[in-house]
Amino acid sequence: MTQTWLIVGLGNPGPRYAATRHNVGQLVVDELAARRRESFRAHKANARVVETWLRPGADKLVLAKPNTFMNVSGGPVANLVRFYGVDPGRVVVVHDELDIPFDTLKLKTGGGHGGHNGVRDVAKALGTPDFPRVRVGIGRPPGRQDPADWVLDPFGASERAALPILVGDAADAVELLVGEGLPAAQQRWHAPPGR
Repeated sequence: MTQTWLIVGLGNPGPRYAATRHNVGQLVVDELAARRRESFRAHKANARVVETWLRPGADKLVLAKPNTFMNVSGGPVANLVRFYGVDPGRVVVVHDELDIPFDTLKLKTGGGHGGHNGVRDVAKALGTPDFPRVRVGIGRPPGRQDPADWVLDPFGASERAALPILVGDAADAVELLVGEGLPAAQQRWHAPPGR
């Protein structure tokens, strides 16, 4: 029997934010949709969604991008959880992470929000922090730049060159997490380079 997974890419709506560091989670779900030649459509949960599959005959995937700003992502996510009847343990939140170097991925379930307001709001709306996360490293700002400004800036030129690979890796990580479980995905993405 197949299960449904809700894959949420966190970010901010509109063209002003589309290419910013804070929106890397949405870039990852865009990549997952593109791999399946699917387009997002409006959903009454105040989000855009794609209903698809990990692969034919495998678990159902609902790819989602909330229409709200990052800090109030929880409402649409909770609405989608109710609509699709998804357990929080099958809600994968893909988001940017300041405390992880750029071009690095980390995966975990539960724990704190690390100051990430989108993750905080999702945990509050779901009533639990115990959902899987694919944390896409964007690194900390250089010098004294405010992290709040840094996350809303577009990626730099050297980052943009590496971004397609990072986004592809994060999409691979989501697929591995759903297909084989969190430990397998962690082993693949947390292993030291060259292993």
